[in-house]
Amino acid sequence: MQSENPFVADFVKLMNSAAGTLAGMGREARESARERFKEFMGDMDFVSREEFEAVKEMAATARLETEGLKARLDALEAKLNQG
Repeated sequence: MQSENPFVADFVKLMNSAAGTLAGMGREARESARERFKEFMGDMDFVSREEFEAVKEMAATARLETEGLKARLDALEAKLNQG
């Protein structure tokens, strides 16, 4: 037969409750920090590698077209200035 001291039993219950509370607070803090980080990263307007490469290719194509159009315009202006 084991006799239990009420003070010790209450102290153990209090410690178990405190441990559960601290664990819950830790989980809440971790989830809150994760959400804040996601919001921060979302506000930074990062783009994916695929999006970046697509825009880079579009810019290169536009540059080539612009150079071609400039050459045609220069040729037309030269013709007008001759005649």
